[in-house]
Amino acid sequence: MALKNLLGNIDFAVVLYDSVRKTRPRTRYNLEQLNAALPAAVEQVRPFAKQAQAEKKLLLFATLHYWIEQAAMIGLTLRGLGHKVTMAYLPYGDLSKEINRFDLRRQDLYTQRVLAPLEGLVSTASLLDVKPASVLPGNLVDEIALVSTYDTQYTLQIEEVDENSDLYRLRYNRNDYIARAALAYIQAEKPDVVLIPNGTITELGAVYRVARKLGVRTVTYEFNDQREQVWIAQDEQVMRQRTDDLWAARGGHKLTDDQRSLVEDLESARRGAKAFGKSERKWQDVKTVGGEQLRKDLGLDERTVVLLATNVLGDSLTLGRKTFAKSMAAWIAETVRFLASKPEVQLVMRVHPGERLTHGRSMIDVVNEALPSIPEHIHIIGPMEKVNTYDLMEVASLGLVYTTTTGMEMTMRGIPVIVCGETHYRKRGFTLDPQDWGEYYAMLDAAIKNPKRLSQAQIEIAWEYAYRFFFEYPQPFPWRLMHFWKDVDVWPLGRVLSEEGQAEYKQTFEYLAGKPIKW
Repeated sequence: MALKNLLGNIDFAVVLYDSVRKTRPRTRYNLEQLNAALPAAVEQVRPFAKQAQAEKKLLLFATLHYWIEQAAMIGLTLRGLGHKVTMAYLPYGDLSKEINRFDLRRQDLYTQRVLAPLEGLVSTASLLDVKPASVLPGNLVDEIALVSTYDTQYTLQIEEVDENSDLYRLRYNRNDYIARAALAYIQAEKPDVVLIPNGTITELGAVYRVARKLGVRTVTYEFNDQREQVWIAQDEQVMRQRTDDLWAARGGHKLTDDQRSLVEDLESARRGAKAFGKSERKWQDVKTVGGEQLRKDLGLDERTVVLLATNVLGDSLTLGRKTFAKSMAAWIAETVRFLASKPEVQLVMRVHPGERLTHGRSMIDVVNEALPSIPEHIHIIGPMEKVNTYDLMEVASLGLVYTTTTGMEMTMRGIPVIVCGETHYRKRGFTLDPQDWGEYYAMLDAAIKNPKRLSQAQIEIAWEYAYRFFFEYPQPFPWRLMHFWKDVDVWPLGRVLSEEGQAEYKQTFEYLAGKPIKW
């Protein structure tokens, strides 16, 4: 490692070594599929680029090989639509592991070779070659520290972060470097729009915050579970899922029969452990048995049932979402302590099944630390247990959630829900939204003493909002990040830029290029 770091500082040595080998470095950084596909993609785009009129000056930024692959294809498509595109990148293959300077430089040279066919159409820039600004202005220092905290939470799936830990220091150093490099580069290049995937975590989040600080139009994008769809946010972090403009423009209208049928089909698939639409994901892995059978299976009696549905710690949809509690774990701990003294109700905590795939702290641990012993009226359903969450909804009289969409789905069934994290459906007219602990406990007490269903008007608002969120918030898009190359096989760039493809996707690419989203 020390020798490679030393040699990595001697650029001639790295270039000479790489020129002899001319192979992919033996790391997980892999652009081989892009290497195979890019020359043909360039030739498909070239005739469209010749005919297109000059539009905006766009800067795409990506890091990690899979985002770089997709950014190259997006950049080419935007060039085919007439935009002047520069693709800036950092050649990292791992967000949480150190890499010596020699291997990093080799990955950079490898990236340059792979992207070489873009020459003449899309400019490329390694931000390793940019002289960073010496300091960050104003509150950007604090913002980069916050991004580094998010990175640590996301990687370790924790909420409490040790800023002296090796991981935090790694993330902070990388984020600080890219923030200063991006600051210098954006100030010099003066793009009209900066386009970034995700925009919340890793160097992606750091560059997003720099672009916003400089007042540049900034577009972020991410993917849901459906193929041929993308989430897009303008001058916002897409993972915040801000639906304010959508709801202001489209909310308040009764669903048509066709729209309601779509939501019913989605809910039926989710409840019935089936995939929906163009998704391979099943939201449940066990079929429903019905509420009454569930009561018997869990030993529930006729007392009121409160259903607490958790998120996975460190999930990007929970980062920075606190309202009155300092964290999701703190909220859960206080809630179970409060309800431990309320034997007149039964608390069922549904631990997110996604914890099966994680290595961080479980919400079961949070409860065990909060309570010396678990009272008989508190039931914890672990991530491995074969219980259908929709059966739990059938017996619940009250829902407690942080940000999970389970809360929205409970309201669609008339169940009142107290929302305790900053989520997109909070304050839409069909949830209870406390601002502090006192208000939360008052709402919880009132709901326990006098459980009552939502009004029909509130249920209808919840259904309409669900339709807007699931079927209007996503935009049509040809290539999802997962199974990206399979999607490219279906929608090669020539097809995307054809009359057929433009009828389907042109508006989405215009939004990615900064045109205001028209809801």
